[in-house]
Amino acid sequence: MVGILPILLVVVFLAAVLIALLALTGRKSENSNGRKKKQRTKGRDAVLKEANRRLAQNPKDPEALVDLGELYYREQAWDKALKTYEVLVDLCGANPDLDEFEINMRYGLASLKLGRNDDAYKGLVIARTLKQSNFEVNYNLGMLEFGKKNYEKASQLLQQARTQDPEHAPTLRYLGHAQFRMKNYRDALALLRKAIDLVPDDKESLYAVAECYYEIGQTDQAIKIFTHLRPDPVMGPNASLFAGTIHMNQHQFPKAIMDFELGLKHENLKIEVSVELKYRLAMAYLKQQEIGRALLYLRDVQTGYPNYKDVPQLIAKYQELNANKNLQIFLMAATGDFVTLCRKAALAYFPRAKVKIMDISVNKNEWADILAEVETRKWQDLVLFRFIRTQGQVGELILRDFHSRIKEVKAGKGYCLTTGSFTDEAKKFVEARLIDLIEKDGIGKILDSVDTGTQSLVD
Repeated sequence: MVGILPILLVVVFLAAVLIALLALTGRKSENSNGRKKKQRTKGRDAVLKEANRRLAQNPKDPEALVDLGELYYREQAWDKALKTYEVLVDLCGANPDLDEFEINMRYGLASLKLGRNDDAYKGLVIARTLKQSNFEVNYNLGMLEFGKKNYEKASQLLQQARTQDPEHAPTLRYLGHAQFRMKNYRDALALLRKAIDLVPDDKESLYAVAECYYEIGQTDQAIKIFTHLRPDPVMGPNASLFAGTIHMNQHQFPKAIMDFELGLKHENLKIEVSVELKYRLAMAYLKQQEIGRALLYLRDVQTGYPNYKDVPQLIAKYQELNANKNLQIFLMAATGDFVTLCRKAALAYFPRAKVKIMDISVNKNEWADILAEVETRKWQDLVLFRFIRTQGQVGELILRDFHSRIKEVKAGKGYCLTTGSFTDEAKKFVEARLIDLIEKDGIGKILDSVDTGTQSLVD
């Protein structure tokens, strides 16, 4: 019996505390409901008159302030409501009859309406410590965390808000965007699609859905949405940029050109988007071998941004190509046109010689080997040409391969030609071998001779 007595005392104490808390909550609720009922009964003017009378006697009269706050909040007079709840927040600690949760929540929401996000955050955080299951608090606090780019916290709060109201479109929207920024693309896709079902005109979310499709590898779905968004005055420029990039990656260059050109037709383009659209449009034109048009856009970019990406190098490279048709063919044309040009160059290489092409082979559009039987007044032999399509450096490995090929076809000599240059190692490799290296300037003369008919280098 003695052992049971302390347990009974603890139980009685806890029951008393619980009853007191319930009574306090009930009294707060009763007071709040009573004030609302009183306001409905007495009318606006009467509530204002009585509240102002009481505040004239005591500027911190809790009941009068609560009545005013209720009135201003209901009328969405946010500046007046904020001032009222600001005073009430300070009174909560000394007055247990005040509903601390509701006061802090309304202080936070009124601050939010007025763009005072720091104050809103402070009020809503305090409110949430008092009650975690309120939709308004969780949703708006989640929005504030999203604005701070705290996407994980935002997701947790918005997910809780969603459990309280599963069909609230803004909650679904911002929860989806938070998941998107956390790169949870499949989760984001499901949320954003549902949000768009509820609010079909949400173009920003539709754009994010297209990005989600792209990130999970469903490019067909992505390109449909980006194409649909191209005319949109807000999302259109970025949608055109994304659509064009996808088409570039798929080697659909005419479609990419159309996308980029549509993007540039929009008014009030952001500078960074405009510059990137012009740059990529130039790249698409280069892929189509329309160098003149590409240079127009590259120079336009360079005017505003002289060192944008590799624009100076591209202009230097393609200005020369634009002025030299055969150089264009050598570096950029289809394999058939490239081989035809190389064949003509091989025939024009030896002046006043009888040249017969014996064999032509191509390696992945990287180079062409042409085996020719050459007969001049002084000598007759098999010669192997290798035409390499690059403006960069050619290394020793390619020369070793070329040397093996010369021995394989039993050629007496080899000529390796490139529009670029050879590394020092490559030059050392051919020093004791019957291989001549012809770099950019030399092959330029040969390509010129193809059109002019002049006989060029070797007798």
